[in-house]
Amino acid sequence: MSHPEVTNPNIQAQLDLLREKSLYRHLRGIDSPQGSHVFIQGTRYVNFSSNDYLGLADDEALKTAAQAAIQKWGTGSGASRLVTGSLKIHHDLEERIAAFKQEERGVIFSSGFQANLGTIQALAGSEDTVFVDRYCHASLIDGARLSGARLRVYPHCDMDRLGELLGKCDKGQKLILTDTYFSMDGDVAPLPELLEMARRHEAILLVDDAHAVGVMGPEGRGLTEAFGLQGQIDVVVGTFSKALGSQGGFVVGQKSLIEFLINKARTLIYTTGSSPANSAAALRAIELIQADGSRRQRLWENVRYLREGIAQLGFDLLNSEGPIIPLILGETSQALHFSKTLEGEGILAPAIRPPTVPRGTDRVRLSVTAKHSKDDLDHLINTLRKI
Repeated sequence: MSHPEVTNPNIQAQLDLLREKSLYRHLRGIDSPQGSHVFIQGTRYVNFSSNDYLGLADDEALKTAAQAAIQKWGTGSGASRLVTGSLKIHHDLEERIAAFKQEERGVIFSSGFQANLGTIQALAGSEDTVFVDRYCHASLIDGARLSGARLRVYPHCDMDRLGELLGKCDKGQKLILTDTYFSMDGDVAPLPELLEMARRHEAILLVDDAHAVGVMGPEGRGLTEAFGLQGQIDVVVGTFSKALGSQGGFVVGQKSLIEFLINKARTLIYTTGSSPANSAAALRAIELIQADGSRRQRLWENVRYLREGIAQLGFDLLNSEGPIIPLILGETSQALHFSKTLEGEGILAPAIRPPTVPRGTDRVRLSVTAKHSKDDLDHLINTLRKI
């Protein structure tokens, strides 16, 4: 039975405005697994836009673990964790991620976004104040807004301004939110200073280590390890969907924090538990990272090589470090044209536009992985030189 198309004038007007401002987006279908190369409608591209930093998303060991979990546990969890959806494999993963992050206890969520939303809303309410770095991920900002707390945004990594805002807050709980490794600028938050600030002002510090887990730190445990702050930060959030090649989010910290979230985090209480396949793949990824550091070593070799090559071309890379390399182009039209030109050379690196980044800082964001070959990196460098 066919249905007549009903177009809401307001929706259509907003879509037209997005097109007019070059901010309209569409979903691009990838016809292959994630990897250093992907296929789109039969065309092969070198993929410089994925967060699969260690190349584990199509790893045979992870796929085998996921397949075995499906045979043992089925394809779905069937219910929320507090009903019948809390499988033993979930508990195994929670124990493993807490030990890997060197924290007392952990709990997993269906996504990193849900981990941030649920945790922030559990920790803050209408009588409290949340302090957010201007460049925090959308999940942190949305969590702060949905909590109903007063929202105070401080300039990116500006500890002086954060201190001023904290000093003016004289009632309710104070909660500081930050990414550890910022996904669009590729720079690192000053975690020791943030922790000292939180302690001085009796605030809770929540850090999102999503883009650093598996990448940063001597053993790949993230930036909490890199700064030697394991067991000291109040709330550590992360994800299995980037360097760990799977899906889902987690929170680690003290036992009392995790028990509190199990009872108060709505995105845990009212969401079906993660699939067994995702949990098994994440477990295997952690095992591989702990057993063999060669993937991380290859990643950092590629990072150094590509950064040295791009640095000679005069691009503004901000204060970035690590595998995230922003090429700041300014206007939206420039970023779109640049991305399209790269695509014509067989390189996938979509333009990043507002509201993801501030207006006037439109960019192409490059991501390096352990799977990129030297030929891949040289192709990108030579193409950037030609452009």
